[in-house]
Amino acid sequence: MDRIALLTEILTQNPTDAFARYGLAMEYSNAGETERALEEFGKLLTAHPDYTAGYFMAAQTLQRAGRTDDAKKMLVDGIASAQRTGNGHALSEMQGMLAELG
Repeated sequence: MDRIALLTEILTQNPTDAFARYGLAMEYSNAGETERALEEFGKLLTAHPDYTAGYFMAAQTLQRAGRTDDAKKMLVDGIASAQRTGNGHALSEMQGMLAELG
């Protein structure tokens, strides 16, 4: 069974599994399926607004798609999440990416 099928099966049984939802979003992103990836990141962040890595990876997906303004917005939201959760490493990475995007 491929990873997308496996993660989809896990989510069928437990739709709120944050790790599986993140994994599915990443699989779609890595496969170049931007819209499907962003849909999964959206579901993840709606259900788990403090899943900080989701913001960063969604922003990277948006940047690769040439959607710089959307990536910046995602980073601003992610920075707020990192501050809420005390995730200094993610905070630093997202601030750096935001600065690079201008």
